[in-house]
Amino acid sequence: MRIIFRPKLLECLPNYSRAQFGKDLASGITVGVLALPLAMAFAIASGCSPTAGIWTAIVAGLLTSLFGGSRVQIGGPTGAFIPIVYGIVAAHGFVNLLGATMLAGAFLLAMGIARMGQLIRFIPVTVVIGFTNGIAVVIFMAQIKDFFGLKIDNLPAEFFARIKTLAANAHTIDLPTLGLAVGCLIFLLSYNRLAQRLALLRRAPGPLAVLVVGTLVAWLFELPVETIGSRFNGIPQELPAFGLPALSIHDFGKLISPAITIALLGAIESLLSARVADSQIDDRHDPNQELIAQGLSNLAAPLFGGFAATGAIARTTTNVRTGGRTPIAGILHALVLLAIVLVAAPLAAYVPLATLSAIVMVVAINMGEWHEFAELRRYSYNYRVILLATFFVTVLFDLTIAVELGMVLASLFFIYRMSELTRIERMPLDDEAHEPRFIYPDGTMRVAAWQLYGSLFFGAVNKLEELLDPKAGHPEVVILDMTRLVQLDTTGLEGLENLRDKLQKRGCTLLVCGLNSQPGSLLRRSGFLEHVGDNNVAPDIEKALERAYVLLPNLMGDDEEY
Repeated sequence: MRIIFRPKLLECLPNYSRAQFGKDLASGITVGVLALPLAMAFAIASGCSPTAGIWTAIVAGLLTSLFGGSRVQIGGPTGAFIPIVYGIVAAHGFVNLLGATMLAGAFLLAMGIARMGQLIRFIPVTVVIGFTNGIAVVIFMAQIKDFFGLKIDNLPAEFFARIKTLAANAHTIDLPTLGLAVGCLIFLLSYNRLAQRLALLRRAPGPLAVLVVGTLVAWLFELPVETIGSRFNGIPQELPAFGLPALSIHDFGKLISPAITIALLGAIESLLSARVADSQIDDRHDPNQELIAQGLSNLAAPLFGGFAATGAIARTTTNVRTGGRTPIAGILHALVLLAIVLVAAPLAAYVPLATLSAIVMVVAINMGEWHEFAELRRYSYNYRVILLATFFVTVLFDLTIAVELGMVLASLFFIYRMSELTRIERMPLDDEAHEPRFIYPDGTMRVAAWQLYGSLFFGAVNKLEELLDPKAGHPEVVILDMTRLVQLDTTGLEGLENLRDKLQKRGCTLLVCGLNSQPGSLLRRSGFLEHVGDNNVAPDIEKALERAYVLLPNLMGDDEEY
């Protein structure tokens, strides 16, 4: 299999202009500034240090733009990973998170090399909406501790244990923290309206503005709230130590399942983000190249102390809106983040965790497609079951189980629907257009013709049994008209072979006509048509009836009495 490795960057460089560099530079600076508060907020919400989030954004952002299959994709930590990463850290520790991330990177890289990018599109939209809304709820709940300033050392990752812990510590609410968090939340939710009135706010991303305002308020009024400095001792103003995480070979066995979850979600979110970007810039991304880039990003980020990353829809959209049209903008965004760390890292110590919590809550509110719940009554029963089942299992149990359940339900409903669309109907042959010899003296048919509709597969093969029902009579010739049969699988083939054998035992001849390409190809390759006989395969129903006309005298003996 020939592997094509061609990042979008190589397509953009030959015709790159100074004017486009100016747009990419402006976009890179804007997105880099926006990425700073989001990277820290997502990292803290995931149970990691803000430093880990920043270096994830730098390394993954750089590699996504260097090797990605989209012109404008921005890579880094995202809100969707929060419940997964938090659960891994709680169950296995941060070092094992790094190992799971690298293992996920290997999976993503293998998926891209195997050209499996198109397969991600097979996930139904109901499953995507269900787990996206479920993740949003989980993210929102995870921020309650820092939003209210609750005195909880370790918040459990499991839903019911988390609810119990939050309820048991509800009396520890810190009013200054709650007041600051509510103020930041309201400010961020109303930011677009404020920006329309105040020109100063129009050039600043909302998360950055609320980060600056929240930090200034806490500092000026000396609010006794927890900050990045008090919990994490600030952010080091230096490059991180480079090296492999300290893992033993025994750790990898328990990390396979978390790594698969990271890889699956990373693939879905990155390709979904790339598709959204395509519609905004009238371009088409390469899904396999994008998976390769995400694989390299997740392999490299842990070497710098980072964790799971993928394509970020919000930052990618911001990149497009501010003029970015090539991967150069994404590269510049990573360099801007690097410059901020090396120059202004000490200032991060003053950032209140309540402000970051408000930022993540708004991200959770915005990422959910809540209108889908209000419109559920408009959709089918199957749609509602898949979406709600995926949503509730994501919230109550686990994202991996939710996606698996959603896919199983979607497959079962699809099989049922396809089996309903598959029909086998008897064709009338008792009109004046057909010879009387097709009818016994008692009025029963010597020839029975059946037309197959749809797909004869494992979910509908039982419908062939109708042809052997004694109530259908005992014809001497059975014609199967497959003009409207578009698909046949091996189970359907086995069903046809059983029908052929049982008819043969009855002394009945089977005729086949109107074969389409796929069913015809399978019937020929399997030897089914050879066993039926070339003379008993006709191009259409009329030719099949002519063949039946020829067969009847031979089958009945002397034709004169008919």
